[in-house]
Amino acid sequence: MSIMRDWLVPDWPAPKNVKACVTTRGGGVSVGPFAGLNLGDHVGDDPSNVAANRAFLKNCLPSEPRWLKQVHGNIAVAAESIEPGCEADGSYTAKADVVCAVLTADCLPVLLTDRRGSKVAVAHAGWRGLSRGVIEQTIEGMGVPPPELLVYLGPAIGPNRFEVGEEVRDVFLDDDEDALTAFMPTVEGKWLANLYELAQLRLRRLGVEDVYGGDCCTYNDQDRFFSYRRDGKTGRMASLIWLGNG
Repeated sequence: MSIMRDWLVPDWPAPKNVKACVTTRGGGVSVGPFAGLNLGDHVGDDPSNVAANRAFLKNCLPSEPRWLKQVHGNIAVAAESIEPGCEADGSYTAKADVVCAVLTADCLPVLLTDRRGSKVAVAHAGWRGLSRGVIEQTIEGMGVPPPELLVYLGPAIGPNRFEVGEEVRDVFLDDDEDALTAFMPTVEGKWLANLYELAQLRLRRLGVEDVYGGDCCTYNDQDRFFSYRRDGKTGRMASLIWLGNG
């Protein structure tokens, strides 16, 4: 079991038994707009290429990732209970070698663990999931007091590239006036939204103190990352976390 050299490994003070990584475009057999290690089976890629990419990924992990049917909602489930077609946007586990996973291509992947390394989780947090409370629901499912958590924010679309309308800004401001600083005006009626800051605001409000990552832009880094906002037709990266043996 080995992690590809150009995959992201979170730089955070997690216990040694907590294993995590984020795949990139590196490796894989997909071609065209999906070129590289596309792991999304719902984006129009050749199913045989996706299967080969997923088989390659599985060989780097202790078990098959517990894939979700992501719907931009706020449901989080126990990873060991996931069955094919499970609609959710977060998963958590306290069992060894159960791999929690989400797919992204601009949305924000959020990796979580507790300081003792007894539980791990991951959430798929685009603006809809964030506003609907996917982070809160994932933490609730973990059953860990927020001050005991460590959080890593994986690669997402950066604050200079994510243009949204007034309706998106209003959703967040209606919930938290402090979200005002996460939006910068562009043309009339349009705003640049900072997903990283919006996630950090919600985490701080919950009482989570230790947050890491949040320094990538999927849109700008075409060599490493898929980006739906940049390309439209594109692949997906996986963010993965599990409990190992140290």
